[in-house]
Amino acid sequence: MLFQRVKPLDKILETAEKNALTRQLGAFDLTMLGIGAVIGTGIFVLTAVAANKAGPGMMYSFVIAGIVCALTALMYSEIAAMVPVSGSAYTYSYAVLGEMVAWMVGWALVLEYAVAAGAVAVGWSGYANGFLVNHGIGLPEFLSSGPFWVEQLKDGAVVHMVDGVTHKGGFNLIAFLLSLLVTFLLVAGTSKSAKVTALLVMIKIIALTAFVALTLPVVQHANFEPMLPNGWGTPLSGVGVLGAAASIFFAYVGFDAVSTAAEETKNPNRNIPIGLIGSLGICTIFYLMVSYGVVGAAGAQPGGELSQSKEPLAFVLRAIGHPTIGDAVGWAAIIALPSVVLMMIFGQTRILFTMARDGLLPSALTKVHPKHHTPHVVTWITGIVVSFFAALFPVDILADISNAGTLFAFFTVGIGVMILRKTEPNRPRPFKTPMVWIVGPLSLAGCVLLFFSLGWNPTIKFFCIWAVLGLIVYFMYARRRSNLAPGNEAKA
Repeated sequence: MLFQRVKPLDKILETAEKNALTRQLGAFDLTMLGIGAVIGTGIFVLTAVAANKAGPGMMYSFVIAGIVCALTALMYSEIAAMVPVSGSAYTYSYAVLGEMVAWMVGWALVLEYAVAAGAVAVGWSGYANGFLVNHGIGLPEFLSSGPFWVEQLKDGAVVHMVDGVTHKGGFNLIAFLLSLLVTFLLVAGTSKSAKVTALLVMIKIIALTAFVALTLPVVQHANFEPMLPNGWGTPLSGVGVLGAAASIFFAYVGFDAVSTAAEETKNPNRNIPIGLIGSLGICTIFYLMVSYGVVGAAGAQPGGELSQSKEPLAFVLRAIGHPTIGDAVGWAAIIALPSVVLMMIFGQTRILFTMARDGLLPSALTKVHPKHHTPHVVTWITGIVVSFFAALFPVDILADISNAGTLFAFFTVGIGVMILRKTEPNRPRPFKTPMVWIVGPLSLAGCVLLFFSLGWNPTIKFFCIWAVLGLIVYFMYARRRSNLAPGNEAKA
């Protein structure tokens, strides 16, 4: 049953041609979309989370997460160039591992994209409200964080009471409104979204470059001691270098969103690998320099001031005597982080669009706007769901849950690429993963290590519940409505 209903690659390409999206994106557009999806909450916000888990050792966490993503990007590039259609890991799994596995991958990608979009919106709201607070017009706690937000004190205790005042979130209004605004922009058109994203990417790069230029000259080696206050960590612990790497992995998530745009890409066989590898390479260089600057300039011990900040990069610049530029970096985050929300929602809608085209979801989700040529129905549904995710949950929980879905999808892509090397060795491969029998197993091992480093409660527990729910939906609804189900083959 597990490997039943495999949809051949040629059939996938044929189906895509019947109900295709307009090809309008080039290599530069894809690279900018990739950078736009990657550089965001991970570096602007989760740096504080990583500091609380690993201290200065978070630098190693960035390296570990970056290596796993680099290996995965090489695997992704091969199959994305072979199958340049929407759907990302879901589509690739359908071609190799069968419908049920593909459904579970698509189900897991909801955690990657929709939940990630909510996480970034929450991170953005922290910077936005921080700016408003500094000018005396900040929103009350009830409207600036969700009901599951809690305050973490320096001794590690988690409470709702700080300085005698109960801190309890209610509804993150800023994150909610941002998600709806981004959804509206996506409905307006892919090419317009790409142009906006390119502009926002340049703002983020300028901000991070300024941060590096100001922090590197004031690095103090004393700030690196102790380097590993919580050690390397162990699987399921969720702390230490490995725990921080599992969280900071979110900083790299998004490069695979480039592959979801394959069906809207000109010359995808060439441009998809350029977008995937190019965007990840640029982001990795920035991350390593920024993490070194954060630790060396301000210190990053667990429970310290940095680990409690909702806007850590701006906090570091203010701490070393550059409050104006710190505010400017905060502004850059406020202006530019919406591009990440945009790419996450973009990726989610294209996956759901493809699943609906395969009959696994309602056909209404495949409707394309007659004027804007975008899948507007699924975009609005996704945007509304993301808005409520963002309004109700804190950024750290959302990020870790998103990582669980991402790592599962990355794992299946790696397996699929290696299986295709054996089953279809003569199929044209515009991009071939170098040393695939070394890169592939290392990619799989890295995904497994980071997955279990997320910690059992609540992340892995939630993922398991989500997976069981997905299986129930598949067998009760999707399996019998699939285009490959007996009697439905004519729709395929």
